[in-house]
This record gives sequence, structure tokens and C-alpha cells, in this order.
Amino acid sequence: MNLTERIAYIRGLAEGLKLDESKDEVKVINAIIDLLEDMAYDVVDIEDVVDDVCNQVDEIDEDLAEVEEEVYGAYGDYDDDFDIDNDDEAYYEVTCPACNETTIVDEDALIEGELTCPCCGAEIEFDFSELNEDEEPEDKKVDEKVDEKKTEE
Repeated sequence: MNLTERIAYIRGLAEGLKLDESKDEVKVINAIIDLLEDMAYDVVDIEDVVDDVCNQVDEIDEDLAEVEEEVYGAYGDYDDDFDIDNDDEAYYEVTCPACNETTIVDEDALIEGELTCPCCGAEIEFDFSELNEDEEPEDKKVDEKVDEKKTEE
């Protein structure tokens, strides 16, 4: 039995009691039954609307799946979170020292020298001075070896 059928059943039970309609208690019971009936019809209307919306969402989902297949090819050929294959710019993974969450940033963010962690809000600073110092001695060593070979010849 659905809601409207149940309300009709309750109304029939109340009418079957053959209560005196002039009494205040009977007026309250009838008002409650009327209210329940109105609420039942409203619920049925809402259920119909929800069913329509669910059907529309299903159709949108199917259409979106077709678009995804057209754009990305077979399912699974792309990363849902971050697609870096279609961009010529370099991206880097940075791990926040405060929360240990990994974030993907582009080269411009690294060049700026600092970044706010999107997970915890901590400031992440990038220091490239050690990298430059490490590279210079290696370059000098290579240059020195080339010079040595030239003098030996």
C-alpha cells in the first residue's frame, strides 16, 4: 500500500466509527487526516520529480561518457586527477614537509621560490642555490679534464 492508499484506509476507518462530527475531538482527528492526505500527495509529487531528475541525470551521464570516449579514447587512457600529457609545460611533484602530501606544480611555481600547500596551508620554499653550487664544480672538473687532454696531445 502506498501513502495515498493508507490515508484513504485511515479515513475509511474514522468514518466507519460514525463519530459525532460536532465534537472537538472528531474535528481534530478529521483535520489530522486531511493534513496527512495533503502531505501524502505532496510526497507523491516529490517522488515523481525525483524520478524525473534521476532519469535526466542518467541521460547526462551517458552523454558525458560518450563525450569522454570521443575526447580521451578508450576508458582508462587518461588520468582523472591531472592530465599532463596534453601540455608542453613541465610539471613537478612537490611533497609538503608539514603534511607530507604531494602536489603537482608547474615550472613557474618553482621559479617563484615558494608555494602555499593546498592541503595544509603551510609555506613551501624552494632553494636552488645548492643545485647551482653542485653543478659548477662538476662543470669545472669536465673543463679541467678537457684541458688536460689537450695539453697531453
